[in-house]
Amino acid sequence: MFAVRLLLLLLLGGLAARAAEVEALLIVMGDQHSAYERTAQFVALVDRLRLRNPELPIAVLLDGDTQEYGNVIARRSHGAIDFEMFRALAGRVPTFLNLGNHDPEFYDVAETVKRVRETGVVPISNLRDRATGRYFTDPAVALKLGRIDTVLVGLTTDHLATYRVPVRPTIQPRDPVAWGRDNLPRLAQQGPLIVLSHAGLDADRELLKVVPDGTLFAGAHDHLRFVHRQGRTVYFHSGSWNSHASLVWLRQGLGGSLHWTVEQVELSEKGAADVPLAEFIEQTRRQFLTPEDLAPVGHLHTALTPSNAARFVAAALRHAANVDAAFIGNTTFGGGLPAGNVSRLAFDACVRFDGAIFVTEIDGVRLRELVARANQNASTPFAERQGDFLVAAAPEMIAPDRRYRIATTDWGARNSERYFGSAELGWQELPGLKLKAAAQAALQR
Repeated sequence: MFAVRLLLLLLLGGLAARAAEVEALLIVMGDQHSAYERTAQFVALVDRLRLRNPELPIAVLLDGDTQEYGNVIARRSHGAIDFEMFRALAGRVPTFLNLGNHDPEFYDVAETVKRVRETGVVPISNLRDRATGRYFTDPAVALKLGRIDTVLVGLTTDHLATYRVPVRPTIQPRDPVAWGRDNLPRLAQQGPLIVLSHAGLDADRELLKVVPDGTLFAGAHDHLRFVHRQGRTVYFHSGSWNSHASLVWLRQGLGGSLHWTVEQVELSEKGAADVPLAEFIEQTRRQFLTPEDLAPVGHLHTALTPSNAARFVAAALRHAANVDAAFIGNTTFGGGLPAGNVSRLAFDACVRFDGAIFVTEIDGVRLRELVARANQNASTPFAERQGDFLVAAAPEMIAPDRRYRIATTDWGARNSERYFGSAELGWQELPGLKLKAAAQAALQR
């Protein structure tokens, strides 16, 4: 009897072990924004993972905004390095790109889709051509991962103001939540869903109510990084500027249930890089950079991470505008700032957008509320997260019965209801001051 029980335990243990074996690996990135300091390192990471897992199906999923108009190398070369990265990835593993609002930076959407396809990368998107009403590319494709046939879906933001001006008349974006409600349940009947959303966290919260339990749901657009588990569904953002990659391990349990495990790894400028791509990047830099791009605009004694650099700029605006508190939308910022001389190139990668400064007055109660929701980071609880959040520089002590003068950028003032909870704050432009000038002044102090 004991031997029979032992045999049963061994059989069940063997079945469980086989069921828990990894079926596939997905390498997910979002919001890369032409961060060329770590582009070749990303490709090298893919190579290392292939070497360590030679029998494992691997695919790369890029969740939009691979390109950045504000990067002068990208702008002058029309994204040459980004397209070379596409070719390098597609030459190694199946690679898919969900179009974000910054992917058609150098060509219109139709031409961008064509050029992406020519690299071997498969573009997906629910974005429609305004002239024809048809999708620019398939919004969903089949993706076989080991023994499992999944459905890969791509959604993007409908916020027209986030697309470059020349692109806006050509596209017909739809509310991603409405699109998801209409299409995701039907697509889920074809197989387990993998959703790439470049719609932002606020839209994704609603879409999470639509997708079946067990969905893999990658978000982007807000430059966030976190992992959130909801039942068997896993929802995550991979960060921005090639700072991290998300490694998603797929296992299949008994009864066919899918189990997703997300591991986020940091990429370093000093890490191992793919040599041909690194050489191409260096060659492209030499071809398109000018002495003015490399000239210093200021100096720092210590390097600043992206989040600390954003807070540094918010503090610089507070000082320059002579206000009690300053607030800047988080996606105004990209990379961090280096120690030593800060070049124009590095500065523009950190402070992506310039703009006029607006001021108003609010009471201490509202200021406390704004500060409490600002300066989110990787450890912010999911229930407290916002997609478009504010980076703030504010006093430590805030009296509820006092009036406070605050400043923001023109983007923040135009989107006052979204960022500040009210469109009726009476913003007034502060003549003669712009964001980049305020930040540069702080670097020169």
